[in-house]
Amino acid sequence: MPITRLNHAVLYVRDVERSVEFYSEVLGFRRIDLGRDMPGAAFLQAPGSTNDHDIGLFQVGGGAGASRAGREEVGLYHLAWEVDTLDELERLARALSEAGSLVGASDHSTTKSLYAKDPDGLEFEVAWVVPAELLDDEARSGRAGIKPLDLAAAKARYGATTKGGIGISQPA
Repeated sequence: MPITRLNHAVLYVRDVERSVEFYSEVLGFRRIDLGRDMPGAAFLQAPGSTNDHDIGLFQVGGGAGASRAGREEVGLYHLAWEVDTLDELERLARALSEAGSLVGASDHSTTKSLYAKDPDGLEFEVAWVVPAELLDDEARSGRAGIKPLDLAAAKARYGATTKGGIGISQPA
């Protein structure tokens, strides 16, 4: 029986309420009732998700140091969430930018991605996946490389409301 998808991620954060506010206000996650009897913990569900929860947050306190993963230690680089349309990716680009969280945007040919950091500096990606039927041979082979993201050009090419991931991460 193969693994089929990531169900949820658990993050250690300095201030759980600050993190709940960020993930709720900027990304649209909603707090759910799990763990209300667990001080310093919160569970959030992504918009459109049917998971019990998509993120668990556990408070470790304000004195916790920054993650050194990737700089001095091994560890997780980032999580990636998928959005349905390029319009939604553009909306999130604005929201992340306004929150001071956006740290990069890349065109990987097969995905159009934003990179951001939460209040504790934990990096995440938000991506729109090019549907299988719209992939060209260069993108399929990976020869296209990584380029700066041009959302206007991507919307002109694929359509602002084209549902992403069909035939890739979503059933055809």
